Amino acid sequence: MAEKLIISVSGMRGIVGENLTPQTAVDFGAAFATYLKNLYPQFKRRLVVCIGRDSRPSGSMLKSAVTAGLIACGIDVVDLGIVTTPCVGIMLRKLEAQGGVVITASHNPVAYNGIKLLLDNGIAPPPTEADKIKSLFLEKQFSYVSSIDCGRICRDETTDDVHIEKALALVASERIAQKRFKVVLDSVNGAGGRITKKLLSRLGCEVTAINSEPTGLFAHTPEPTEQNLAGLCEIVQNLKPDIGFAQDPDADRLAIVDENGKYIGEEYTLALAAKYVFGTKKGKAAANLSTSRMIDDIAKINDCEVIRTPVGEANVAKAMLENNCVIGGEGNGGVIDLRVGPIRDSLVGIVLVLQLMVASGKKISELVGDIGGYYMHKDKFAADSAQAQQIIETAKEKFPDAKIDTSDGCRFDLDDGWFHLRTSNTEPVMRFIIEAKDKAVARKYIDAITKIRDKVIS
Repeated sequence: MAEKLIISVSGMRGIVGENLTPQTAVDFGAAFATYLKNLYPQFKRRLVVCIGRDSRPSGSMLKSAVTAGLIACGIDVVDLGIVTTPCVGIMLRKLEAQGGVVITASHNPVAYNGIKLLLDNGIAPPPTEADKIKSLFLEKQFSYVSSIDCGRICRDETTDDVHIEKALALVASERIAQKRFKVVLDSVNGAGGRITKKLLSRLGCEVTAINSEPTGLFAHTPEPTEQNLAGLCEIVQNLKPDIGFAQDPDADRLAIVDENGKYIGEEYTLALAAKYVFGTKKGKAAANLSTSRMIDDIAKINDCEVIRTPVGEANVAKAMLENNCVIGGEGNGGVIDLRVGPIRDSLVGIVLVLQLMVASGKKISELVGDIGGYYMHKDKFAADSAQAQQIIETAKEKFPDAKIDTSDGCRFDLDDGWFHLRTSNTEPVMRFIIEAKDKAVARKYIDAITKIRDKVIS
């Protein structure tokens, strides 16, 4: 059975040539344009949208199609080229644009692509506004204009420099440069290679870059998980650098490999960033329900507070803005610092981790050891909405003593751990994340949920 096109708060995502076609992209661009025109009915000049893409071969086609939909409705478009997702958020605010579009399927395989929408604050539309855009798209209610009123297209080549300067402003770059860190960088042939090599060069690092050419033909499965980064770990073991970094195709996520070639994972990215930030100033942090409680431990040590949100970058960013948070993000390797922008940003993660290494005088493995940690297991499996709900309800019956949070799927908090069941916003799957004090405890919950799943989906 062919997969269905997914339209959610994360935008649109599908398989190119199957359910994500040029006409679909044109219509989605026109729907976003119409929404913006409705949002700014008295705007004195032509509305502007910045558009960028990751390196997937289908990206050029989809960018052109979305652009056609935008300019057909009278929106001017600033083409940023192949850039990271956080770059688009940064540039739309710098240029005072009314919206942004990122052509990316993030960590999904190359067959997929997507269209992510941003509002003028650099954040994805909240659910109520995303529903308005979806309705315009489905009902094909587009505000087309005549020939003379069509939008114009221009290019902007300054994105890398603008983003790098914002990231460097977070840290004492001269102190980092004095260390002459040796870094191995795996950008999985996505959008992050070019800009990240420039950033690391500015920080005085000796960089060994692998999979850095933006071909979009990913050298390995693009999600930066342990099983997909065996090649990076082996190179680090051989070269003995100070640290290894891995990005996903749109470079909003960052995974870390220590100096011994050990994958320490995405969960530690936010924890390490928070450790540095909380060590320099007091404040609040925001993290989603699926993020490790390591950040809670770090916050407690520094007399700080963590606000939990539903999964999704926009939810975390909203909480950060409302509570003036000094750091935030998600356990998938996404770090958000509002001084750069309200979007997950691998460059932010890189500079904060390197600064922590300088400030502490410790190796990355030592810093990880200081934080400690828990055993975490992440899984996903195919399940439609009815099956997902049945799995959740059965789990509630199985664990009646758990503290329940249903703001996003269902999180179950127990004395010796927690687990989170939720449907994905970007894939036709249900995600299952568990964290416990050790593997044996986690195994108990993994086996219980596996039995429930198999019974429901059999």
